[in-house]
Amino acid sequence: MLFQVGGQGTRPTFFEMAAAQQLPASLRAALTYSLGVFAIRRPFLHKILDYDDEFFALLMMVLESHSLRTTDASFAESLYGLRRRVANISTKKSTSIAESSEKTHELGLRKNQKILAVVFLVVLPYFKSKLQSIYNREMEARLQASLWGNDEPRLDEAGFILDQGETSAQSVGHSSANSSSMARFRKKISALVAFCYPWIHATNEGLSFAYQLLYLLDATGFYSPGLQALGIQVCRATGQELMDSSSKISRIRSRELERLRGPIWLKAVQRVLLKCMYTSLDYAQTGLIAAVFFFKMMEWWYQSAEQKMSAPTVYPTPPPPPPPKVAKNGVPLPQDQSLCPLCCQKRANPSVLTVSGFVFCYSCIFKSVSQHKKCPVTLIPTSLDHIRRLFHDL
Repeated sequence: MLFQVGGQGTRPTFFEMAAAQQLPASLRAALTYSLGVFAIRRPFLHKILDYDDEFFALLMMVLESHSLRTTDASFAESLYGLRRRVANISTKKSTSIAESSEKTHELGLRKNQKILAVVFLVVLPYFKSKLQSIYNREMEARLQASLWGNDEPRLDEAGFILDQGETSAQSVGHSSANSSSMARFRKKISALVAFCYPWIHATNEGLSFAYQLLYLLDATGFYSPGLQALGIQVCRATGQELMDSSSKISRIRSRELERLRGPIWLKAVQRVLLKCMYTSLDYAQTGLIAAVFFFKMMEWWYQSAEQKMSAPTVYPTPPPPPPPKVAKNGVPLPQDQSLCPLCCQKRANPSVLTVSGFVFCYSCIFKSVSQHKKCPVTLIPTSLDHIRRLFHDL
């Protein structure tokens, strides 16, 4: 996966682009799961989970900036051997549109394009995640209001009831007025987000789907609207580019070490910190891919365990109960099973007595049970409610 070079041409397949786009979501799920497991024994990690959006955005900003600076690709694209190139498309006009030709020149990324790429890769997804959380909270609040009504006492930001009277009227009144104004402002913002976010989300998803469909049909060279807005196309890295990437990283790091200024001890400290950062970035790809693999493995493990626990236990079919025995003083059974034990004639309107399982004529068993209140064969107590009509002779 780290060196996926070759194939037909430099244009990545749809599945390579889709895998690179979905990798950050899998990475975030893996990190969240790992932190959740470690937080069971280390409660201070819950503070990181409370700000998981900010933590993941900061981590991805470091990784994306380093990847774009050293490989001209995003973090996920570099894992799949892809590179970003500036697409300068010049159209040659002629008498017919079909004869127009496009020439794409692949250039390295400029500095402003790298900055804008970080914005599209990190900043915009962060704001989208925050808008999604605000929208979910607003919808949940509206659902609770529709179910329970608004009769409950309203609370301010500090958790105090707004209607409470007494307690230092001037100071409390001033603070409650400020908090209520802030609450009204936040409520307006939440209502605005609840109204606008579905349209923003639908527009974004619709454009993304349209671009992906056009890319799949080979009608465009841009996989997403963000790439076209930046004027960037993604292509496969050549073998020479992959071999030169290590030397390029070494040149960049050597220049950074040469630009260190200050006393000797300060330069030594800075050099140690930079080398630690370089080592962390070098092993970031391997470590994060291992985290994703660990997350998927644990997800499969616990899912299979839950399925086994929730699956109903299959027991073998119990043996049938022994047939009831004929009582000594009961009516003997005829040898021909098609005959009624009471009238010894072929059964008419056959009916079974559920307490014993024997079949009689309906008229015969009805008279016998009405008089004796017991099965004529086994002498088991019974009633007319235990008589069941059969619609075919057994």
